[in-house]
Amino acid sequence: MKTFEGFGLSQALNQSLARMEYKSPTPIQEKAIPLALQGQDILGSAQTGTGKTAAFAIPLVEGLLRSPRGTALVLTPTRELAKQVLDVIHQLLGRQSPIKTAFIIGGEGMGKQLSQLRVQPR
Repeated sequence: MKTFEGFGLSQALNQSLARMEYKSPTPIQEKAIPLALQGQDILGSAQTGTGKTAAFAIPLVEGLLRSPRGTALVLTPTRELAKQVLDVIHQLLGRQSPIKTAFIIGGEGMGKQLSQLRVQPR
């Protein structure tokens, strides 16, 4: 796979990838994305900075775009990683996306987080 277009992603997602200047998939992305798009479970391992977040976030966002009632829950071990994942998902969704997200973390006030959940994040 030389480009992301080869994965058969939606036009909106391909536009986001181009805007993010993602030219071609990394090895972990090349292996994980097709399997995830088929709905298979994946256990992947790669060095820091090799695109692991995008390897699962790209198929996750594609699934949300394809299914109007689809939802996703991403769990991370740290708030820093949670913020990084959320940022990548927001970039992939694009600014005009009607899909809402929520950033729910421990140690924060429940009021703001409950407000985020009330808007029905996907």
